Amino acid sequence: MLKPNLCYASLKDSYLFFHIAQKTRAYLEAHPDAHLYRMGIGDVSLPLAPAVIRALHAAVDDQGEKGRFHGYMPECGMPSLRETIAAHYGRRGVFLSPDEVFVSSGASDELGDILDLFDRSSRAVIMEPAYPAYVDANTMAGREIVHLPSGPENQFLPLPEEGLDADLIYLCSPNNPTGSAYNRQQLGQWIDWANRRGAVILFDAAYEAFIEEDLPHSIFEIPGARSCAIEICSLSKTAGFTGTRLGYTVIPKELERCGMNLNAMWVRNRTTKTNGVSYILQQGGTAVFTDEGQRQIHENIRVYKENARVLMKALDAVGIRYWGGHNAPYIWMECPRGIGSWEFFDLLLNEIQVIGTPGAGFGACGEGFFRFSTFGDPADTREAADRLIRLLQREAGGSSAS
Repeated sequence: MLKPNLCYASLKDSYLFFHIAQKTRAYLEAHPDAHLYRMGIGDVSLPLAPAVIRALHAAVDDQGEKGRFHGYMPECGMPSLRETIAAHYGRRGVFLSPDEVFVSSGASDELGDILDLFDRSSRAVIMEPAYPAYVDANTMAGREIVHLPSGPENQFLPLPEEGLDADLIYLCSPNNPTGSAYNRQQLGQWIDWANRRGAVILFDAAYEAFIEEDLPHSIFEIPGARSCAIEICSLSKTAGFTGTRLGYTVIPKELERCGMNLNAMWVRNRTTKTNGVSYILQQGGTAVFTDEGQRQIHENIRVYKENARVLMKALDAVGIRYWGGHNAPYIWMECPRGIGSWEFFDLLLNEIQVIGTPGAGFGACGEGFFRFSTFGDPADTREAADRLIRLLQREAGGSSAS
């Protein structure tokens, strides 16, 4: 009898956002006229930039003309888009060959697929709190996971510990869910550790466009990274491609393990397992990197960052500790009065109709914390912030009175 992949039996029964959706649906069934202020899932709310829309329309028109029609695209990405992305890195002082850039259908897909490059006996370090897909993808692959805890004591930015024994390390900076971001010296410590160990860093740079301080946008800004790191990036949050799906992965040609070149291995993987990303989407993605496209996407990012400022101001007003917001589209707050993450979720939903994400869904270290996304409608965000202030002030008054 055929055996299924028994590793799936080790997955948690309920995925975080599915559980949130269930609770939300139950509330709306009981309160059909309620308006919910959604700051939970990290989906964008603003439309694609006009430059991108024009490029998408032009590409659709190309597909209707025999002389301009495009069928299968190169599996690793359209050469012109790979060159454009490499040039974008070059403007930051990171010099890539276009054939070190691989166009993908998004970071989430790539973070799972990239595990094909590594033996299942390799051990993966995943810091907690963590994006749940890191854990689930490795669990599905039957890989041993080393959970590296983080918390307020290290600003949710753990560093290599003495005796840390692993082969893969996931780094997300700016981080989802905590919003914390590594500086150059801290990333340098991870790079030194990986090179000494012969490990590989999987660097998730999905939120680099939100950095406003003097922090690295790419791990390849740090010396030594080309021999130990793979960078995975997405246009989902950078340019609003959550429903359009486009991203890219950078694998330096110097990256080798056991005499095998990981860049060449990924070429073989993509040419075997994919037929490439559509011409239309790649043309839209190319428009993101034009001067006009960059100006327009950063106008949208400024809206989301203003949402962050509104929420941070609210938390400051009630004396709640939080991380993120300045360099990331997430705010990671400490739950008031020591209550649990899901308890706080229920309180916000039932009392002020605000939806966020319980920190416990990001691992054991997330218990007692809560994540807000800043991608919502600005008017809704302002109203949610006002409601949050009133609720927390009331809760604090009731606690002191008792």
